[in-house]
Amino acid sequence: MLKQRLITALWGVPLLVTVIWFGPPWLFAFMVGVGAILGVAEFYHLASQGGEQPFTLFGFIFTALFIVNAYFNCAYTAPLLAAAVVFSLLWLLARSSGQRTFTSWSWTLAGMLYVGWLLSHYVALRELTQGKEWVLFVLSSTFACDTGAFLVGRAWGRHRLAPTISPAKTWEGTVGGFVAAVAAAMILGALLRLPLRGYGEVVLLGCVVGIFAQLGDLVESLFKRNMGVKDSGSLIPGHGGILDRVDSIVFTGVVIYYYLVWMG
Repeated sequence: MLKQRLITALWGVPLLVTVIWFGPPWLFAFMVGVGAILGVAEFYHLASQGGEQPFTLFGFIFTALFIVNAYFNCAYTAPLLAAAVVFSLLWLLARSSGQRTFTSWSWTLAGMLYVGWLLSHYVALRELTQGKEWVLFVLSSTFACDTGAFLVGRAWGRHRLAPTISPAKTWEGTVGGFVAAVAAAMILGALLRLPLRGYGEVVLLGCVVGIFAQLGDLVESLFKRNMGVKDSGSLIPGHGGILDRVDSIVFTGVVIYYYLVWMG
């Protein structure tokens, strides 16, 4: 598993950095869109295995629309969210009269919002001033958190963090991931020359990433636990599926984006 993770990282990380740093904004948006649609597909597949009946095509369409909306500076976020809620429910009402109509609607909505809408914030983040630097900052510090938690937990993990949700996660790994996120934030803040107000703000953002990256990981673990599976898929060697790789970044991108928007 560790060898497969390293091999995947050796080609995946340079490709990702190249697209973010050298590629045009539309290429990054396209990459996020492809990843989001594949993630939604995994989400709906797992839900179907659990006996649910989400309307997958509707979810794919709105996932793509969320990405496009973010590329155009989130100009239509409110009407798009309203349309996703209303039209998905109306469609499911028209196609089904069974008792699980509302459950199917909930899963349809959950997939497009959890994967599509949340990941679209990375496209919006890329459109901000110094957007590519901020995207690299968030992704790199999140990946550092993942790596720190994995290595420390593997080497010294003894005390289970949430045994009913994810038995492999430990408090030692959680602390290791948190420290790695803060350290990465401090290094990246200096290297990328981000407009941060001293080391205090850098540490704050590192702490935010360290917390929300691991909360996102736990949320996806809870979903897989409820569906009775270990991995969401097998698309990425050593990591599992798309959801297994983006679980920790879905929250961090949202939190950092709104922090920058609201704090100027």
